[in-house]
Amino acid sequence: MTTRFSGTGGRVTHLHGHHVGPPPSFDKVEGSDFTLEADLVLLAMGFLHCEQPLLEQFGVDRDPRNNVASIGHATSVPGVFTAGDAHRGQSLIVWGIAEGRQAARAADRYLDGLEGEGEDLIGALIAG
Repeated sequence: MTTRFSGTGGRVTHLHGHHVGPPPSFDKVEGSDFTLEADLVLLAMGFLHCEQPLLEQFGVDRDPRNNVASIGHATSVPGVFTAGDAHRGQSLIVWGIAEGRQAARAADRYLDGLEGEGEDLIGALIAG
């Protein structure tokens, strides 16, 4: 189970967590703490409303239902894309999969347009 992220300069560098026991309690397994190096984190939580503090940190616009507003999966913040429950609200996994693929294509087109802009810009986009 992921417990937190850490990084420097607005960029994620590590994921921290611990192993858990079986459901329904998912109790922490003592002594199972771990840290993984990371440079990109994708949150896939399903059937949960958007994490409001995260949306506030990104500063993305929202629609009247408080989902992330977007055009072609691109949000109001350059380099930030949305899909699945954050984009359409709680729905079926098949929509999340389809929208995830569409958002990945949109992000790929965006990054293609940045070619030659430098690694710092791409890192900044990933970090938000």
